[in-house]
Amino acid sequence: MCKFSVFYLLLLAAVLQITSALKEGECEVCIKTVEKFAATLSDDVKKDTKRIETEFKKFCKGTKNKENRFCYYLGGLEESATGILGELSKPLSWSMPADKICEKLKKKDAQICDLRFDKQIDLNNVDLKKLKVRDLKKILNDWDEDMLLE
Repeated sequence: MCKFSVFYLLLLAAVLQITSALKEGECEVCIKTVEKFAATLSDDVKKDTKRIETEFKKFCKGTKNKENRFCYYLGGLEESATGILGELSKPLSWSMPADKICEKLKKKDAQICDLRFDKQIDLNNVDLKKLKVRDLKKILNDWDEDMLLE
């Protein structure tokens, strides 16, 4: 009887582990941003969690759009309401892959994995005169240009 209950507990744990894994396309902003940030770190910085957190705050100053929102959720910006940078810095110091880090972050704050990158507009094949103002503003924002209304 005890053997069966242990078996069922192990089976339940395996099923829960499988369902908690990230699906394709989920947490794309988190994974890309963590990979991009990890690539900027030197080996000696990767060993110290406090230095990782400091470097992440510097990294976040140069972000915009979805990456900036990701930094806000983690506490990498000065105006962030809360901070869970420890949940990023510790696994990074252990050389944990970005997708596993994002799984852990998702458990702390589900909003992190709700972020999606906007689809890029192919300027060669689109008629700019037929685009919505919102899309035109997005293009200008991506180019760091201001829109002047006349």
